[in-house]
Formats: sequence, structure tokens, C-alpha cells
Amino acid sequence: MALSLKTVHPSRGAAWVIGGFTLFARRPLGFTGLFVVFLFAALIALFVPLVGGVLQMAMLPLLSLGFMVASRAAQRGGPVTPAHLVEPLAGDAARRRSLLVLCALYAAGAIGVLLLADAVSAGKLAELQTLLASGRAEPKEIDAMAADRGVFLGTIALLAGGALLAVPFWHAPALVHWGGQGAGQALFSSTLAVWRAKGAFLAYGLAWLAVILTFGLGSAIVLGLIGAGTLAAMLALPAGLLFSTVFYVSLIHSFDDSFGDGDGSGEPPPSSLPDAG
Repeated sequence: MALSLKTVHPSRGAAWVIGGFTLFARRPLGFTGLFVVFLFAALIALFVPLVGGVLQMAMLPLLSLGFMVASRAAQRGGPVTPAHLVEPLAGDAARRRSLLVLCALYAAGAIGVLLLADAVSAGKLAELQTLLASGRAEPKEIDAMAADRGVFLGTIALLAGGALLAVPFWHAPALVHWGGQGAGQALFSSTLAVWRAKGAFLAYGLAWLAVILTFGLGSAIVLGLIGAGTLAAMLALPAGLLFSTVFYVSLIHSFDDSFGDGDGSGEPPPSSLPDAG
């Protein structure tokens, strides 16, 4: 299918977030179920001896692509089902092989980022994770560990490394699936597209930050006013599930603005994405 790299106005970044919420509202149960099924599959993968953690990380490119396939179906009025997660693997052998290569490369890159962050923190990040996982740590002990300089530097390295890793993989699975590109070409095309749309991606990140901060402050104020401040922690899990799901739903909008809808027509698909101002 014909795909062409397009120019993306910075204002589109915020529109991707709005479009993600709007498209999610069309199929809330379908998209939520899709993400829950993936979380369950990732939990099962974690129990695979020796390679469970690696397998779990390798599944992430398929998660993003599965959501994009499901989002495309929702844009066109179709249902959203867990089958969308594995639909790309049912294609021709060459594309399936390229997708699996992307999964392996992503897992290798993620492991590299984790090792780098651990080295920068001098092992302090791993100590903090172990402390939190024990479930027996005192709040003062956690605060002291979190304030450690090594933990701070390791966290910065983890965030920066994760952001850099995301760039070549942002569009790559979709470029393999809809564009028929090989793994190497897809990684290059994705990197070029994200760089050319860096203003839009900056706006996208800032828009998500605004959404999360607004929700956090708003819920704290409302719960405080009704004397139910202790419920704030209970909202974290459902809010995290909602925002994570909408994030993956919004990916289709960044792809459509960067490359088109992948049907060879050059015209954008029926979408809830608002017009640029």
C-alpha cells in the first residue's frame, strides 16, 4: 500500500491526544478489553523460564500495532476485539518475519536501556525496586532511597534511553504491516518521520502531561472537599488503565498525520481527530 511521508504541523500533537479520547469513547469496552487481554498475556509471558522478561518486552511493538489495527477498525465503524492483537501476524510471511525482527530488536534495546540505567545509578535503582517489591519497606526508608543521587541519575538515564528507543519504533510496526517495509527500512522511516514532526511530538507530550496533572490535581481537590482524600490512591489504578489505553488508541492519529491511512488513497480515514487550528 502506498504511504508517503507528510509534513505535520506542531498543533497536531495536542489533537492526537484529543482524538485518542474521542476514538476511545466510540468503543470504550472494546479498547479497555484489548489492553486488559494484553496485560494478562504479558503476565503469563513473565512466567516463561529464563526468557520471560525478555519476551514481555518483545511483545510491546505488537501491542502498539494491535491497537493501531483496532483503532483503524473503530475509525471505520467496526468492532474492537482482542483478535486485533494477533491479526498482523496472520499476514504474509515476509511481513510477519519483519515484525518478529522488530520485536527482537526492541527487546534488545530495552534491555540495553535497563542495563545503562542500572550502571548509571550504581545499582541503586535495582535496590529501590527490590525494596518496593518486598512490600515491607518503611516510608522513610523509601524516601531516603528515592532521594539518592544514583537513583536520580539512573531515572534520568532510564527516561532518556526509553524516549530514544521509542523514536525508531514509533511507526515501525505499522510501516511493516501497512507499508510492506522491511525492519531496517521501517526503523529508518519512523526515525525520519518523528524527527520531522518533532514539534508535534513535543506538543503531544506536553498535552499528556497537562491531562495527567489536571486529573491529579482535580481529583485531589474534589476528594478533599468531600472529605474523601484517602480515596485518591484508589483512583490511581483505573486512571492509569484509562490513560494507558487512550495513549495506545492515539497512536493511529500520529501515524495518519505522518503517513496517511495506509489504503493507498492518500485521503485520511473517517476520524474523530479535530481539525488543526
